[in-house]
Amino acid sequence: MKIIILGAGQVGGSVAEHLASEDNDITVIDTNEVRLRELRDRLDIGVVTGEGSHPDILVQAGIEDADLLIAVTSNDEINMIACQVAYSLFRTPTKIARVRSTAYLTYDKLFDDSAIPIDVLISPEQLVSDYIFRLIEQPGTLQVVDFANGKAQLVAVKAYHGGPLVGQELHFLRQHMPNVDTRVAAIYRRNRAIMPHGSTVIEADDEVFFIAAKNDIRTVMSELRRLETAYKHIIIAGGGNIGQRLAKKLEGRYNVRVIEHNKLRCNRLSEQLERTIVLQGNASDKDLLLEENIEDTDVFLALTNDDEANIMSSMLAKRLGARKVMALINNPAYVDLVQGGEIDIAISPQSTTIGSLLTHVRRGDMVNVYSLRRGAAEAIELIAHGDPSSSKVVGRALEDIDLPEGANIGAIVREKDDESSEVLIAHDHLVVEPGDHVIVFLLKKEHIRDLEKLFQVGFTFF
Repeated sequence: MKIIILGAGQVGGSVAEHLASEDNDITVIDTNEVRLRELRDRLDIGVVTGEGSHPDILVQAGIEDADLLIAVTSNDEINMIACQVAYSLFRTPTKIARVRSTAYLTYDKLFDDSAIPIDVLISPEQLVSDYIFRLIEQPGTLQVVDFANGKAQLVAVKAYHGGPLVGQELHFLRQHMPNVDTRVAAIYRRNRAIMPHGSTVIEADDEVFFIAAKNDIRTVMSELRRLETAYKHIIIAGGGNIGQRLAKKLEGRYNVRVIEHNKLRCNRLSEQLERTIVLQGNASDKDLLLEENIEDTDVFLALTNDDEANIMSSMLAKRLGARKVMALINNPAYVDLVQGGEIDIAISPQSTTIGSLLTHVRRGDMVNVYSLRRGAAEAIELIAHGDPSSSKVVGRALEDIDLPEGANIGAIVREKDDESSEVLIAHDHLVVEPGDHVIVFLLKKEHIRDLEKLFQVGFTFF
């Protein structure tokens, strides 16, 4: 696939790295020559220096026969104009744009071929705030991703000493929970992936990925670790787009306070948020945190655009008694360094955003793609099409499907006659039907093309 990416920043660079490794023809456009040189030296891609919304620059990048334009610069207007130019002059088939401002996103009719022709809108701030919200909904989790509109979830937790299943083989899970169905999709032990089997023994400190119906998640977690009580008191450091969106989602169910240093921004937040307490100040101010009873805070979230400030304020909050601290970290090199110490969870906007982009780039009918463990693995929701004569999966029991190495089917979400759906946890005898949403955990991304081919419909396979 021939893909042009506008923007060589953290998001654009991450997208280029993921897609270049999958045999795509990638060209990146940016005004920053230094950043482009760094990408070109590291990846097998083309680069063009210039303004991505200019037709002549797009032509240099090969827009005339490009399959896809991904506009992810930090400027909404440049991204939108680039899509307009690509459509009006070159009829580029698919156009994806990063649009951050809610002033644009609140008008659905703005983005179609009769107005601004954008096929897929990506809002990193919305994706990140949704991601954090799921972590708060499920206390004690390291990562939570939704499938089938939230009916099923894939959850990562750290197994603790004293958990009922720790030290036992996985096949005992059904004995422990006879009324709950779940499947362990992968285990990471000392940063090494383990494909789980019934005889696999869970050890303390294992990072365990399991899938279950959303209502069963807490029950499964209780087998691996002591359950944390529901959160009540939350402090958000940083009242930018992410902080504001998250506070709006949380304030109806939690006691929320936002700390923001900018006075004008504080005034705006106070007008737009109904139940949230907005405080002007610096989240690294020890006296302010003590005054706000940081020791009684369940979750401290550092969500400014400054990685160093987020790290410092999070570490301070943890030392002063905050129960759980999470920090937004834009630099991927920092994520693994800070997570797991005084900072419980490091949140990478790039990892959160990349999955949404990959959903629309990959071949096959993919509903969701999630990047896991900072891109080391992926969780993918695909729709099975065809019949036993045209599909390699439809009409076959899971045990008879020739999955690529490192792939593991975790569950199937099946539509029912009454327009509802059911979550079917993967077992060997389960047969795939047309229209099933098949949830696959993929440990080795180099086999993504094999997975795509597996779900493609042909004329016949006999």
